[in-house]
Amino acid sequence: MDPPMVDIELNHEKIEEAKEEKPLLCCHLLDLEVVHEIAQVLLPGLASACVDNTTGGLFTGPALVAVDMRSEMVDYLTGRSETYVAESVVEEGGPDAETCNNPTEIIEDFVDDFVSSKRNMFSRVSSWLLSDRREDKIDDFVQEMETSGFWLLDRRQIIAKILLKNIDFKNNFHCDMKFHKAEELTGHFSQCSYRSVNCMNEGCSASFSALQREKHDSVCLFKVLPCEQNCPENLMRHEMDRHCITVCPMKLVNCPFFTVGCKSTIPKCTIEQHCTDLLHSHVMYILQGIHKEVAKEDLKHRSEQLQKVSSVTKLTNFRDLRSLTLAVKKLDAELGPIEKTVSSTARADDKEKTDLSTHALAEPENLSEISKT
Repeated sequence: MDPPMVDIELNHEKIEEAKEEKPLLCCHLLDLEVVHEIAQVLLPGLASACVDNTTGGLFTGPALVAVDMRSEMVDYLTGRSETYVAESVVEEGGPDAETCNNPTEIIEDFVDDFVSSKRNMFSRVSSWLLSDRREDKIDDFVQEMETSGFWLLDRRQIIAKILLKNIDFKNNFHCDMKFHKAEELTGHFSQCSYRSVNCMNEGCSASFSALQREKHDSVCLFKVLPCEQNCPENLMRHEMDRHCITVCPMKLVNCPFFTVGCKSTIPKCTIEQHCTDLLHSHVMYILQGIHKEVAKEDLKHRSEQLQKVSSVTKLTNFRDLRSLTLAVKKLDAELGPIEKTVSSTARADDKEKTDLSTHALAEPENLSEISKT
């Protein structure tokens, strides 16, 4: 018996789509700043593991175990990073639980765990772990590896990229875009927020992800900025502090007559105008130093006399304490002794009477003696 004929309608469009469907192409770009930070952690970590593993050994040293230790360290970190997501979910109580948002700190914890696992019996002694000698040996070995090019930065960055992708399950530090066609992926590279860009500031050779452009620009030492003290100069950020405390015309300075009484703090470029505007006050300060016992009103009168004898313009030319003091002393000597005004004499008499009255009120039994006087 012949089998029944079944009409099967093939959906040609679906078949064609199935034939054309290919694995999605992923963008591999990451946050370069974070990659660099992680790469910087690896070399000191390797040095620590090598030093602690060989401390106390007579025939071994950090350099002798560095190759094998590096291989073990990479395998360990890769394995830990691959299981990090699952561990976080279990430990924190679910996929939405709060986790560390700093990938560098996560890798640092992995490195610390690896270093701890490689310590020999001698290096486990607490006094050694906390000693300056240990830190010095680690620093020396890091420098030795950098000098010899044992583990170059670009190779460490390759490892760092793998580690970052493994632990960044929230896609905060790498691009998770996927495309069906290579042309789409290529077009995306030129627009991706994680694409590598160079700093545009002259003299800066830094490269970073495009999304970090503003962050870098805010701290770039070669960024040209207007002077922080509002002088007309534009200068690089790394020159700003030196400029502001040395040559900036808007640098705040004390008045040249600060030591005799003028407590003004003024921009350096306004000293001349300040000395002109406050000439009378500066002359008064100097006269008070010369004639300590003379009343202020009399000194004001003498100051006016000095400015009449010598024109204001001439005195204004003396803009430092020494030269103006010499000029004032010379003119003051030419004018002769200061004549006390009636008002000052009367004020002195009033002061004497006030003193007597106060004394009398304080000691009533002396009233008779005071009246006789």
